[in-house]
Amino acid sequence: MLLTAPEFVSFQKGDWPVSGETIPDLVALTMGFSVKEDLSWPGLKAGPLFQRPRANVLVVVRGVDSLALPQSVASYPLENPVPFTMDSVAETVHSLFAEDTPVVLQLAPSEERLYMLGKANAVFEDLPVTLQQIRARLSQDGSVLASLPLNSLSRNAEADLLFLSEVQVLHDITALLQRHRHLAKDHSPDLYSLELSGLEELSRLYGQDSPQYRDATAILASVLQKFGEDVYALYGNNAVVEVVTVKSFEAPLTRKSRSILESKQISNPGSPYNLAYKYNFHYAVVFNIVLWLMITLALAVIAISYNLWNMDPGYDSIIYRMTNQKIRMD
Repeated sequence: MLLTAPEFVSFQKGDWPVSGETIPDLVALTMGFSVKEDLSWPGLKAGPLFQRPRANVLVVVRGVDSLALPQSVASYPLENPVPFTMDSVAETVHSLFAEDTPVVLQLAPSEERLYMLGKANAVFEDLPVTLQQIRARLSQDGSVLASLPLNSLSRNAEADLLFLSEVQVLHDITALLQRHRHLAKDHSPDLYSLELSGLEELSRLYGQDSPQYRDATAILASVLQKFGEDVYALYGNNAVVEVVTVKSFEAPLTRKSRSILESKQISNPGSPYNLAYKYNFHYAVVFNIVLWLMITLALAVIAISYNLWNMDPGYDSIIYRMTNQKIRMD
């Protein structure tokens, strides 16, 4: 689901399914980067060459098929919900804008996983990451517990605190961005990737028909809507905010084959079976470089040899031209 996007990022409304493994490529294309393989998905049109969003925010919500968000630009069904990471996009941003030190933040509070690069190291260094830090943040002034209608949610249950801690992290990120508005005014694009699994824990503990799960779903929908609008406004209406809802991730399907010779190392150069290396994507480039270089050298040797064989020593050679066979008599 696309919450916000600038006008030059053209998402078409339709019922085109999005595969989970192609989401990083979609994020890269919305940020104006190229991908290794062509993505034949009609939902995204090519935008202007010299315009790119200042930020891309991807929020993955586990434990729910869909959220009733009040406003959204477009929504697409998710198929093949395999786990994915934004590492490739983060590496692209960091390598292309290393001097500008863009903000790269990847956070999963439930797994206590945090990855920061660039200016995020200085701005988000005080962001609570571990569950113990986030729970301590909930008891401080300005926490979301004072403003959220908890209803059936409890402040003492572990699963409820996990969900509330993720809501607190969203609130703290926007608060830090409001405090450091200069991040949204530089020329380097920023990347945010957040994974929320609090609803998944509530569904496992209480069930999807429980009042705790229904209240948490309504709270998260309103919080995400406000979070997307705040980030969009902080970046001058030039940010893309996506929300991916998945009930549960499926393990990626892998095909296991058995070698006839029972070799464990197929591409081992020291293998006694004299097997070839695995195919490398740079093979075609290296092959063309070597091929045309050898052809050029061969043609050069043939041309030089032909000219030397048909050379007239008395006319062409500078050696014979400087030699006078007749002795001058004074």
